[in-house]
Amino acid sequence: MLTSASLVLLMTPGLALFYGGMVRGKSVLNMMMMSFGAMAVVGVIYVLWGWSMSYADQSFGGIVGNPFEQFGLGGGGVLDDAGEWVVDGGLPIIVDVGFQATFAIITVALISGAIADRVKFGTWMVFAGIWATLSYFPMSHMVWGGGLLSDDGPFVFGDAAPIDFAGGTVVHINAGVAALVLALIVGKRKGFGREPMRPHNLPLVMLGAALLWFGWFGFNAGSAYGADGAAGLAWVNTTTATAAAILGWLITEKLRDGSATSLGAASGVVAGLVAITPAAGDVSPVGAIAVGAIAGVLSAFAVGLKFKFGFDDSLDVVGIHLVAGLWGTVALGFLATETGLFYGGGIEQLGVQVIIAVIAIVFAGIVTLVIGLALKATMGWRISEDEEVSGIDLAVHSETAYETIQQGSVIKEVRS
Repeated sequence: MLTSASLVLLMTPGLALFYGGMVRGKSVLNMMMMSFGAMAVVGVIYVLWGWSMSYADQSFGGIVGNPFEQFGLGGGGVLDDAGEWVVDGGLPIIVDVGFQATFAIITVALISGAIADRVKFGTWMVFAGIWATLSYFPMSHMVWGGGLLSDDGPFVFGDAAPIDFAGGTVVHINAGVAALVLALIVGKRKGFGREPMRPHNLPLVMLGAALLWFGWFGFNAGSAYGADGAAGLAWVNTTTATAAAILGWLITEKLRDGSATSLGAASGVVAGLVAITPAAGDVSPVGAIAVGAIAGVLSAFAVGLKFKFGFDDSLDVVGIHLVAGLWGTVALGFLATETGLFYGGGIEQLGVQVIIAVIAIVFAGIVTLVIGLALKATMGWRISEDEEVSGIDLAVHSETAYETIQQGSVIKEVRS
């Protein structure tokens, strides 16, 4: 479990590389800093109140746990009366704290891709802490902490109970909806839809995708909580679905655009990983192929919706994480080997999966809207137009990733 937790933690630096390569050269450091900033903020508050809000025994309406019950990991659920770490099923609870903290970190970091190039770093850091507190921790309590969306909640019909093996609702729908709401609140980048905003370093993108895939084995196989057949199934399904998603994305690109691209392959990796996350332990390897292949096709089309509807989701968080996360969650209604429609189950599992997906969308949307508007009215989200044009790295962090960018900025300043 500690190895799995370490793998999941590696995903956030991997995401920094993935996102960093996708932005323009003048924004790469800021993009990577947003991921590292999420690690810093969430890594602290998870120990203080995040674990307690997610897994405290005292629940407020099945929505969130009492933040003070195990504040600072000092409550009875983590330490016993003798001051020893509580062991549950052979696993010390403190190990689970570390594992779950890495999930919270990567979920917050995912959101940053939707608002690349244009937001104040300080506002992002404040948002990271507030959003984790008001959206991620309650959602994890609802799904994994015995709350409303768990198999102990009200949405259980016969043999059909909510399934979210490793985070379709908690991580991907949650982050994807937040990304969409923030993109609308923050507004478009200068030149969006008129100027090319291509990835500046595709090898960096592919390296980031590879590290995400590697770390995702901790994400999914680790969620089996044991080195056993369930973990093995999750590992195989994770690999199979991701491979199928690459094929689905590349075939779609080839038929639609005439070329199968490296960016498409890297994006297909993430789409497949996202889609199989809620289903990794509950579908067969053949079912995983279907989950991944369809996710690749859906996300390949979905990333173009921002141009059709006019919202600037800079790095396609909505098109990949929200869309593939929704598909993976709903797909269980068809493909879950015990209760899915295609395996002899009734319509109940499909209905349950749709219900929990809709509730996750509404909850994340409302919470993010309130936080985003409050920060817009107080701290403000946008850097100045001049700073955006010259480059957020130099303006906000006083650094550049590449010397030529700094030289260009100095020349431009001298000429002005």
